[in-house]
Amino acid sequence: MTARAYRLLFWIGALLVVCVALGLFRHILTPFAASFAIAYILDPAVTRLERWGLRRTAASLLVLIAFLFAVGLTVFLLVPLVQGQIVLLIARLPNLVAALQSQFGDLQKMLQQQLPAEDMDRLRELVGNWLGAAVTWLVGLFQSVITSSIAILNVISLVVVTPIVTFFLLRDWEVMVANIDAYLPREPLGTIREQSRIISDMLVGFVHGQALVCVILAVYYGTALSLAGIQSALALGLLIGVLAIVPVIGVATGFALSIGLAAMQETTWTSIFVVCGIFLFGQSVEANILTPKLVGDRIHLHPVWVIFALFAGGTLLGFVGVLIAVPAAAVIGVLVRFALLRYRRSAIYDPHQPEAVRGLTPYE
Repeated sequence: MTARAYRLLFWIGALLVVCVALGLFRHILTPFAASFAIAYILDPAVTRLERWGLRRTAASLLVLIAFLFAVGLTVFLLVPLVQGQIVLLIARLPNLVAALQSQFGDLQKMLQQQLPAEDMDRLRELVGNWLGAAVTWLVGLFQSVITSSIAILNVISLVVVTPIVTFFLLRDWEVMVANIDAYLPREPLGTIREQSRIISDMLVGFVHGQALVCVILAVYYGTALSLAGIQSALALGLLIGVLAIVPVIGVATGFALSIGLAAMQETTWTSIFVVCGIFLFGQSVEANILTPKLVGDRIHLHPVWVIFALFAGGTLLGFVGVLIAVPAAAVIGVLVRFALLRYRRSAIYDPHQPEAVRGLTPYE
């Protein structure tokens, strides 16, 4: 077996070991994945303070404290709002149910006048089955969230472990990068560094693009819900923008709260339909314009691949997989494009290519 084959087997084995390790420890990866992402984002600020004469440890601590203060302030402003709206919704739930029953009664009478009796029975059975399934699913979801020891452990670890791990990563970031660089194979070192630079630039573009999407969503939903007359609309928009970092979570939370507020404010369906229209339009713009243009173009991924990455990440690693799905897909995309370029310059693709062309990397 040639040395090239040995190297290939080594890297395949290393990749398999990493995949198996991720699968085994997927339930405890959340704080470490969050710490790595936060450290990666905050490292430029720490490096800049270090250039201004501040020691790395002090700069890391200062930047981390500023970040935690910003997160804490956001939570301090949003949690009372969400809690207060949920309490109000629960307090008004009996009146809301009575109003909805009245509305459904009027709708049922209208349908009875328009539809045959057998169609009404079939429709009533269909709606009953759907509502029963929805209630069962919601109850199961809340029970699993509340009773899951893994979920409780992840929440505790996110609050306690993440800041500690983030501090050590920030403090030792450059040392870790230098150590990794020292163990890289010497022959393809230039190519590895070039690919790493491309991946780093792409991840920075992803962070900037996603942050811009979050800001636009916060402004849009805050403004649109305010014009629709929804209470606490600006705070709801801010909540949606903050939670939009995690795909689907921000919009789903904001939609549920907005529907509840609209139902509490009015006993008619008008405001509920308006809220549904606001979120339908917002989701259409986000899915077809904002995310593909501001995020997809920066990471050079087709929207279909972004959606596939989200589903694949969620299936393989759960919540952590959803968080890292898009950046991981971007990294894989860089490596696949590099491999395809090497293939185009190989004898497998064209045996008649000159030897000089075969030896070139895609960047030479």
